[in-house]
Amino acid sequence: MPKTVAITQARMTSTRLPGKVLRVAGGRTLLEWHVERLKRCRAIDEVVVATTTNQSDDPIVEAARKLSVGCHRGSEDDVLDRFLGAARAAKAQVVVRVTSDCALWDPAVGAKVIECLTRGQPADIASNVIERTYPRGLDTEVFWMDVLERLNRLAPPPPCPQREHVTFMAYRQHDSLFLKKSVKDSTGNSDLRWCVDTPEDMKVIEAIIAGLKDPFAAYPEILAFARSHPEISAINAEVRQKTE
Repeated sequence: MPKTVAITQARMTSTRLPGKVLRVAGGRTLLEWHVERLKRCRAIDEVVVATTTNQSDDPIVEAARKLSVGCHRGSEDDVLDRFLGAARAAKAQVVVRVTSDCALWDPAVGAKVIECLTRGQPADIASNVIERTYPRGLDTEVFWMDVLERLNRLAPPPPCPQREHVTFMAYRQHDSLFLKKSVKDSTGNSDLRWCVDTPEDMKVIEAIIAGLKDPFAAYPEILAFARSHPEISAINAEVRQKTE
């Protein structure tokens, strides 16, 4: 099987909620919840935190060390190059792209996306966000290493959206050059928001983790809890995702 490396973006200078990945919910930082869930995915061989060279991100490097996962530092603006550097250093053959504000990321959902790419009909990219059916916060994008290399060759110099948003060109600019597979949930749950970008998002994650019998519960259990407590989802129902 190809070496599969999960690379998660993390930085302290988030515009709407600075330092969010090291904020605490249920006794752990968002980054801790996220990394532990990545480690529980049997389809992933290695986890790497991709952060910036800014001094403000030194705490993220230290957090990665304590979590016993790799850490790669690169440009704040050229996220594509940062991802590529992390993937090269880890000798990745398959790259799993996730973001570290997703404390409820699900190992089984992630494995489903990975297997979609590596088994069956060939493709360049598999993703569960091409058509959104899962809650935000379970976002998983998986691609072969050569896709990352191709994107890097095609992208203009920074600053530009092609380098700020790693796979921008595969969907917006050179769509026909990349064969994609879409992974969908069995029911539509894209109305739920489990990523963290605002104080309201943080309150939702805190409430869900506090309410679960097992804070590492799988997606079906979290979904059942969320649907039975609509007052929690209402907290961040008006939050809008930042546009690329």
